[in-house]
Amino acid sequence: MKQPQSTHAVRTSPEGRPAQAALESVHQALRVLEVVNRCSGGVNLTQIARETKLPQLVLARAVEQLIRADLATPIGPDAYVAGHALLLSQTDGGEGRGHLRETLAWVRDAVGAAVYVARYTDGEVAITQYADGPATPVVEEWVDFRAAAHASAVGKALLTQLDYDDRRDHLSRHPLTPFTTHTLTSQRVLFRQLDGRPPNTPLLDLQEYALGTVCAAVPITAGRNPECVALSIPVPDPGRLKQAARILQSEAAAVLLALIVAGSTRPTVRRLEDTILSTSA
Repeated sequence: MKQPQSTHAVRTSPEGRPAQAALESVHQALRVLEVVNRCSGGVNLTQIARETKLPQLVLARAVEQLIRADLATPIGPDAYVAGHALLLSQTDGGEGRGHLRETLAWVRDAVGAAVYVARYTDGEVAITQYADGPATPVVEEWVDFRAAAHASAVGKALLTQLDYDDRRDHLSRHPLTPFTTHTLTSQRVLFRQLDGRPPNTPLLDLQEYALGTVCAAVPITAGRNPECVALSIPVPDPGRLKQAARILQSEAAAVLLALIVAGSTRPTVRRLEDTILSTSA
């Protein structure tokens, strides 16, 4: 098999990965957060706009994300100070991780499904966080997720961020085993699916890992290791999956911000943002 010419969806290096929508949204929010954090007495939108040079609508969305993530707190009409969660990022305790768990629980309730955070590390797929509940059960891991990247939304969202050689290396260690009649077993078809999807759209698992379960995942990588946030629904309902995936995509930035606060993820794509939450590392 020859290496495909079209590789717009993969990276050549960690620093060169194209930013996903969630990551770009987080970068914008971090630019606002830097200003808010520097002005201990509070800062208004006019000053934030002047220093960040963000368009009005983008600025409004970034401020809303920071407020929802408890990284900024309103103190008056169009004025803000650093939020409680930002203060947590400056401690060594587990409160930042508690904030991450609260964020995942909030997203779980918003999408009406179990949610997961996964990372590609040391050449393997790893679920690092999850939030479930009585009405939102997690997927039964009947096959080790490390061996099922080709059949899971989580795995696809991580594989899509690898370059061609790294993907082939992974699949040489974990063959494309058919877990259900819906599982892709062709490397060529899988790569075409990963690279041919519209930019910034969720990756899907349509009963490929387990019959009766559908999943969606959104890449949220900010550091050197590919990461994603995902959901699973224990019913094969395309309409429900589409709606849940849309909500998951809109909340992906909040999850990434919470990961940064918890110290689980450190942004490395832009040097400016590297220093904003340095105390959480």
